[in-house]
Amino acid sequence: MMLLLIIKKENAVLEKQVNNLANFLSLKTYLPNIFILLFSLATLGVNAQIGKPTGEKYTISEITVSGSSSFSEQTIVTYSGLRKGSEILIPGDEISEAIKKLWKSGLFSDIEIYIKDVHDGVASLEIHLYDLPELSDLKITGVKKGKFEEIIEENNLNEGVKVTENLITTTKNYLESKYRKEGFYTTKVNVNVIPVNDTLDKPYVNMVVAIDKGEKVKIKDINFIGNEVLSDRTLLGSMKNTKEKMFVRVWKRSKFIEDDYKTDLVSVIDTYKENGYRDARIVSDSIFVNNDKTISININVEEGEQYTFGEIDFIGNTVYTDQYLNAILRVRKGDTYNGVLLEKGIADETRPDGQDITNLYQNNGYLFSTINSVETNADGRVIDMEIRISEGKPVHFNEVSVVGNDKTNDHVIYRELRTRPGELYSKENVVRTVRELSQLGFFDAEQLTPNFNNPNPNEGTIDMEYEVVETGSSQIELQGGYGGGGFIGTLGLSFNNFSLRNLFNLESYKPLPMGDGQKLSLRLQASQFYRTYSFSFSEPWMGGKKPVQFSTSISYSNQFLYDSSTGEADTDRRFNILGVTVGLAKRLSVPDDFFTLSQAVSFQHYNLKNYSTGLFTFADGYSNSLAYTIGLTRNNTWNDPVFPLGGSNFSVSAKLSLPYSLWNGVDYEALEIERSEEEAIYNDPDASAAAQNSAYTRMGEIDQERFNWLEFYKVKFKGEWYTSIIGKLVLKPTIELGYLGAYNQARGVIPFERFYLGGDGLGSYSLDGREAIALRGYPNQSIQPVDTNGNTTDDGAAIYNKFSLELRYPITLAASAKIYALTFVEGGAAFNTFRDYNPFQLKRSAGVGLRVFMPAFGLLGIDFGYGFDPLPGQTEPNGWETHFIIGQQF
Repeated sequence: MMLLLIIKKENAVLEKQVNNLANFLSLKTYLPNIFILLFSLATLGVNAQIGKPTGEKYTISEITVSGSSSFSEQTIVTYSGLRKGSEILIPGDEISEAIKKLWKSGLFSDIEIYIKDVHDGVASLEIHLYDLPELSDLKITGVKKGKFEEIIEENNLNEGVKVTENLITTTKNYLESKYRKEGFYTTKVNVNVIPVNDTLDKPYVNMVVAIDKGEKVKIKDINFIGNEVLSDRTLLGSMKNTKEKMFVRVWKRSKFIEDDYKTDLVSVIDTYKENGYRDARIVSDSIFVNNDKTISININVEEGEQYTFGEIDFIGNTVYTDQYLNAILRVRKGDTYNGVLLEKGIADETRPDGQDITNLYQNNGYLFSTINSVETNADGRVIDMEIRISEGKPVHFNEVSVVGNDKTNDHVIYRELRTRPGELYSKENVVRTVRELSQLGFFDAEQLTPNFNNPNPNEGTIDMEYEVVETGSSQIELQGGYGGGGFIGTLGLSFNNFSLRNLFNLESYKPLPMGDGQKLSLRLQASQFYRTYSFSFSEPWMGGKKPVQFSTSISYSNQFLYDSSTGEADTDRRFNILGVTVGLAKRLSVPDDFFTLSQAVSFQHYNLKNYSTGLFTFADGYSNSLAYTIGLTRNNTWNDPVFPLGGSNFSVSAKLSLPYSLWNGVDYEALEIERSEEEAIYNDPDASAAAQNSAYTRMGEIDQERFNWLEFYKVKFKGEWYTSIIGKLVLKPTIELGYLGAYNQARGVIPFERFYLGGDGLGSYSLDGREAIALRGYPNQSIQPVDTNGNTTDDGAAIYNKFSLELRYPITLAASAKIYALTFVEGGAAFNTFRDYNPFQLKRSAGVGLRVFMPAFGLLGIDFGYGFDPLPGQTEPNGWETHFIIGQQF
């Protein structure tokens, strides 16, 4: 007689959707199984008659496989762990374990094992199973195509994956949770599988993932229950990211984001802790969906009692006195209990360079120090504290290394390190080193990582490794725009990690010798009205010993006069400019080493050939400019120079010529009087043409005398601040001021070196030292001073100011391309004299923009600005302007 024992594990629901044949076979098997089970129960008392004693050993005589599977019989048997000729107990654990092994493989469903043909101590087995279906095609609906890859990767929905009930359920739950966290509180996801009719025995299914995100749910109201000490307004104010729906709300949206909401609940408790209620807690919170598809939130709080600080004792400190540590902690006996202030005094997690006790120790070598606050007594709502300090041994750097620099030579990196072997450990110096390496521009700031290796508390040593990822430091500058009456184009090559010492080493040309941190630039700028060629070179560590930057540049340009009869440039009437500059810049140590002092000497020679404009009354002549420039900058912006998250950048400079009028013996007052007389004749409509021509000629001679050697001083200031508002949302205010003055008022302000305000800041076609100042929302160089008669001039301004407020948010900060969006408001104005100067008489604008930084091309930008004020001489607002620029940053 034969006993048939069935052990089975299945995925019946999925199989019904996928394989009708499998369902038929399973149903075919159930009826005899039920009959055999009932028969076995009825004959338990006569086990001896059926030849199967309970728990006896049997030798496996044969293992067969049935069902539907693309795997060979031998492979399935191997997966099960059962072997022909081995002994098993019936009943026993061997068959259960075989079922588990097959199931864990993730390849099969409806797994059944039959034990049959039992006699004379031997038994034959049959493994009955079906392959799990594989995913053939996936269709996703309800989201943009750009999200498909992300969904496939996060849920492992690649072609060929085994489709299980678990995969379907986890995909559904994950997507609903994902979009609810993003504010789509009513998200519904349906996952359907459709069998594929295939001539092969292998089962396949198509999957449809239907996502209905719905609208982001807005918060109608937030209700606090149980608060008596702190008002609803105070508690709502502590919730920085979760706000009620209001018509006037601009900066903070009222959409519900689960992660932000949880963070804000912590902020509510922190607000209580800041006011002495250390036992405050949120008893419960609940969310209700309203009929208008908004939600209401009820937050039930328990405030507890208000506490004050009692005795504050420091335990374990030997390096610093109690008084010194107490000054850092900023908590005093009798103060209202403030748990947040206490935590920040010990370790401020929001500021890596914060003034707290942990940083005090870690900046002075005590890397392994630990500081913990412990409440020792809370009687009478007065909390006594112990600040327990384990100082450990002072730690010194053992080995300091850099990895990942394939192009940049080691000495370029090591000279920027603030951590040296043998020196005392300092967290501040580690943070500063990361910043300095990021500011070089040779490495991806987002991937620059300090690694602490081989820490040894007993020996007091640690190895420091800086891991860098190099980016393309050479750039092609392509710059284009419309200004000064025509299209202006720039082609430049900048090699920001050049190596001059390998200039004659042919093996180092890849394509040019690189790796020594020097900068070499070649630039060509041209329009139909001018051409300019420039070359510049800088060495940031002249001599290799100290951070003293040497720089030099040479430029030459041809500027042609506009021919009104043809509308083109007249190349026979030209203005040639030759310029040479040599400079030194030294990093200072006082008041801190973020300061840099720069000095430069420059010479320009201006040569006019039949070039007559409103700027110059002499058509043929020359001017020379010999000037000394001194500047002081302080730049402590955080890490990434493309997208700083904090810090500031200030610069002030003065460009000074020699005061020639003090010793050259020329009576400039007499020349001024004479020029005024000649100008009156020239402008007199009753004067003869001969008299007017003579007057104009004499005016040119006088101006040639006034401007043969330019005498001037030029002062500029610029300040930028970067503040992280929330995460990587950065606010950047900017102030710019410029003034061009004269030592001798009779000699007057020179016609060179002036400021031209408006537009994208692209260099104009006049290269006589003028500066193009960006003011978005207005055409290039359109903001000109207005004279006493209300007329505008095209001669540029001697004074300008500009104020800007920019809000930035990164889209991606990947090494291949850094992209961020921005919105801005700004205003600026241009004047000729301080008599006319009014810093609040601004041309205002606002708009949005986008920046893309690619290592090979530098920064690309587009801005859409709206000018709220009319241009000089007009009455209507200027309106919208589009500014597109490559290679220049606002």
